Amino acid sequence: MLETRLTELLGCRYPIVQTAMGWVADPKLVAGSCNAGGFGFLAGATIPAQEMERDILRVKELTDRPFGVNFHMYQPNAADIVELVIRHGVRAVSYSRSPGPEMIGRLKAAGVICMPTVGLPKHAIKAVELGADAVTVQGGEGGGHTGAVPTTLLIPQVVDAVGDKVPVVAAGGFKDGRGLLAALSWGADGIAMGTRFLMTEESPVPRATLQRYIDCKNPGEIIVSRAMDGLPQRMIMNELLAELEKAGPLKKLLIALRNGLAFRRHTGASVFGLLKSALAMSRDDDMSAAQAIMSANAPMIIQKAMVDGEPDRGVLPSGQVAGVIDELLTCESLITAIVEEAEQRLALLALRAGEQSREH
Repeated sequence: MLETRLTELLGCRYPIVQTAMGWVADPKLVAGSCNAGGFGFLAGATIPAQEMERDILRVKELTDRPFGVNFHMYQPNAADIVELVIRHGVRAVSYSRSPGPEMIGRLKAAGVICMPTVGLPKHAIKAVELGADAVTVQGGEGGGHTGAVPTTLLIPQVVDAVGDKVPVVAAGGFKDGRGLLAALSWGADGIAMGTRFLMTEESPVPRATLQRYIDCKNPGEIIVSRAMDGLPQRMIMNELLAELEKAGPLKKLLIALRNGLAFRRHTGASVFGLLKSALAMSRDDDMSAAQAIMSANAPMIIQKAMVDGEPDRGVLPSGQVAGVIDELLTCESLITAIVEEAEQRLALLALRAGEQSREH
C-alpha cells in the first residue's frame, strides 16, 4: 500500500528516508534504517575521505540493502567522496549546496541517484534542471539550516512546481504514520526524518546529549537562530547558543577561526583549502567571511554535543518534532510503527469513504 516512485527509485521497501546528520548518521544508524525497510544516508560532510571509505564498507557489512552518502560541494574532499561513491556502487547521494553540472553528470553517468535537499520551489526547479532524480523539501519545522515556510504549505508548492518530473520527499516535522499519510496526500512520494532517527536506539549520540532532546517538552523552545553563521538554523536553546546569541562580530570571528582550524585538523584539509571553501561560500551565498567560515566548520561546534557528549558546549540542531518525542525506539520498531499506523489510517479513510458512498 505504501509503494511509491521513491521506493522504486531507491530500492527500499517503505518511502521513509533517514537523513544524513553530521556526526549522527553513522554506519550503525544507516544500516538500522535500511534493514528496517527505509533508506539511510551516511554523513560524509564531516569525515576524511579514508574514513568515509571505511564507513561505506562497514554499512555494507551490516546490510545488503541500498543506501546513500551525503556531501556538499564546498568540502575540500568532495571529489574524493564522489569517487568513493562511484567505486563502491552507492545507490544515491544527497547534498544541500548543489555540485556543479560536471560532478552531477559524472554521478548520473555512473548510475548514482542525485537527491538534493531544497527549501523553496525555485530551488527545486533549479535542482531538477541540474539533473536531480528526486528532491527532498524541508519545511520550517525541520532542524539545522531551515527556511520560514511551514511544511504543510511548502510541499504542495514544490509538488506543483516540479510536476511529475521527479519524486518529492517531504521533510520537517515528521515522526509517525499520520505524517507519512499527510505527506502522500499533499503529493509527496515519501518522508525524510532526521531528528526522529537521531532519537533512536541505534543513534551514536551520547546519552547525556540525547537526554537534552528528550527533556525538551515544548516545540516552541526549539528556536531558529542566526547566531551561528548568520543563516537561520533551528536548534534547542542551550548554554552555548545563548552565548553565541549575545556575542559580537569579533567574538564570532574568533570562534569561527578556532573551529575552522579544528575542522582542518580533523579532515586533513589545508589552511588554503579551508579559506578557499569559505571564500566560495561567501561569494555564492552572500555571506561575510566569518559567516562562511562558521558555516563551513560548524560541524566542530556540533561535535562537542554529538560526539563528546557535552551538550552545554556544543549546539543541538533539532526539528521541532523533538518537543513531542519522549522515547527512544529501535529503527525497526520506529519504521514498523509508522507503516502500521499509515496503513491503518489509510484503510480507515477508505472504509469511511465507502460508508459515505453507500449512504448517498
